[in-house]
Amino acid sequence: MSRNGDLEDGEPALPGPSSRARVRSGRDPFLVVCRCFSVITSLTAILCIAVNVLSAVRSFKNGSDVFDGIFRCYAVVIAFFVVLAETEWGFIIKFWKVLEYWAGRGMLQIFVAVMTRAFPDYSERQQDLVLLQNIASYLLLACGLVYVFSGLLCIGFLKRSRQEKEITREQAVKDLEELERRREELEQMLLAERA
Repeated sequence: MSRNGDLEDGEPALPGPSSRARVRSGRDPFLVVCRCFSVITSLTAILCIAVNVLSAVRSFKNGSDVFDGIFRCYAVVIAFFVVLAETEWGFIIKFWKVLEYWAGRGMLQIFVAVMTRAFPDYSERQQDLVLLQNIASYLLLACGLVYVFSGLLCIGFLKRSRQEKEITREQAVKDLEELERRREELEQMLLAERA
């Protein structure tokens, strides 16, 4: 074999498995943390939905406070948008651009938390509902504050940038695998042709 990789009879040598480019296949820890926080926020918003539905049912059942029931229905609808925003579904982000930015999401979450916390019924028989309202609202308030603060620090922009790099990296790995498969097919064809 000569120095430039050609065989003695003039045919080029094919690169072996050791010369293949290695692409990092691990997940970006920052994106994993963002996804976990997104799941926590979604679960908290779902808890707010459940608490507001329960509160609306109790308000309409008693018939004493219809305004509170209507208010809770609005809170349910807006909390549903919080859950949809956390999925980062392209359709939602396309029509509500403000939800693409973390500060906008955070303000929406804070609004839902305040709506969940508003008009608590402090009667003795509904202390369990008031406790659930407090837990759900303060959890979503904390998530909203983290989102607003992170949005002011441009963390959302950093996340989108890293997501694009991850998508590009995954596409590169798929392309490399396709090229390797194609190379193996061509090697088989070449060996069959020689025989």
